[in-house]
Amino acid sequence: MMEVNWTEEVLKRKEEMLSDLTGLLQIESVLDVEDTNEDAPFGYKVREALDYMIKLGERDGYQTKDVQHVAGHLEFGEGEDSIGILCHVDVVPAGSGWTSPPFKPEIREGKLYARGAIDDKGPTIAAYWAMNIVKELCPSLSKRVRMIIGTDEESSWRCVDTYFKKEEMPLMGFAPDAVFPIIYAEKGIADFEWDFPATETERHDLVLQSFTAGERLNMVPDLANAVFVGEEKVLSKVKKEFEEYLTQKQLNGNATLAESLVLEIEGVSVHGSKPEQGNNAAFRLADFLSGVGLDTNGSTYIDFIARWLVDDFYGRKFGVDVEDDITGALTMNAGTFEYKSSDGGKVGINLRYPVSCDFDEVKSTFDKVTGPNDIKMTIIDHMTPHHVPEDHELVKKLQRVYEKQTGEPAELLSIGGGTYARSLDAGVAFGALFEGKPQLAHQKDEYVEIDDLLKAAAIYAEAIYELAK
Repeated sequence: MMEVNWTEEVLKRKEEMLSDLTGLLQIESVLDVEDTNEDAPFGYKVREALDYMIKLGERDGYQTKDVQHVAGHLEFGEGEDSIGILCHVDVVPAGSGWTSPPFKPEIREGKLYARGAIDDKGPTIAAYWAMNIVKELCPSLSKRVRMIIGTDEESSWRCVDTYFKKEEMPLMGFAPDAVFPIIYAEKGIADFEWDFPATETERHDLVLQSFTAGERLNMVPDLANAVFVGEEKVLSKVKKEFEEYLTQKQLNGNATLAESLVLEIEGVSVHGSKPEQGNNAAFRLADFLSGVGLDTNGSTYIDFIARWLVDDFYGRKFGVDVEDDITGALTMNAGTFEYKSSDGGKVGINLRYPVSCDFDEVKSTFDKVTGPNDIKMTIIDHMTPHHVPEDHELVKKLQRVYEKQTGEPAELLSIGGGTYARSLDAGVAFGALFEGKPQLAHQKDEYVEIDDLLKAAAIYAEAIYELAK
């Protein structure tokens, strides 16, 4: 085959590519649980975005398929094996405070602003036009090239779960839904909950009525609140001690005493994959309460938090602090706390563990700790780790393409989060955000730099050719 200048080929098609992207960005493809049926399992706007991509494929001569209106694919070429490109067209809600309307794409200073511009509609269209270029210029490939389009990535991945029950697994592939160079390893992620039953207790002069903190398991709680009833002089004493604690620890919070005592404390929220970088408000409040002499149920709940969880982000107190050279250390974020004296309590944990860690061993360790106290542990959700060896053909070829196109070393990255790449048996996350660029996915005024998107499309085109030739 003749030598192709992939960058030149992308630039020739720049206006068509941006036109297709604008059309996709105008669709408010946010999960809508109020507006669902068999024809639109995640809402009509999400279905509209899937239909849009399938229509592009039909326009440009691909074999297309809609899988139960939750996913689809566009394919060209012949061969027993296929190369997969895994994208998604659903987006998170826009929120408020945008400079320009989030579903009316606007270009300012070389940046295209819209919800989904970088996550994941911009990269999806870049990969789509990369496929168009390869399909047009390189008709003789040994493998089929298949773009798989998901519609529930921002929620619970029901799209790919359904898709791969019915359709073939590609030989290998990539997801243009993260950062360059190459994410070749992702930690296992498990959400679980400890339940503390309410039991009959004797009257006490300081009763914990409620304790709440956190809204999501994968975020460090930035506010914690506790309410107490009891003897007035005891409540007054606790209020004074709490105010001294705030001063001593240099924390923001407040205490109000009327019919009950209400204590509030502020922390610092960060993503649950890096809990050590925040300040868990529930930990600060439990740290104070562990010494004040609560009723039996309240003590059981608070003492558990203080003994096993406070400021332990790596599971050391449990003895599950493991790490490896591929994905680093196990991390543990205590993200949600909910206690009522009448109902008992819950603590929700987000655990991210290395690829070499045995999750069953971790679980049995937790069970041993919690078993004797009638405290129950329930697994809410679990994704096993994902890892493609660094000497795998997929990794080596993508490294060569990236280094040739950018002149930069293609370092292999591992993350605590989860990308669509883990839906593939042999899949990595590959762009489209370049190193050093701000991470604006899920934020207001999300944008993609047009030059970067064109650069990514050229990288994707050569990568598709090298993987499928």
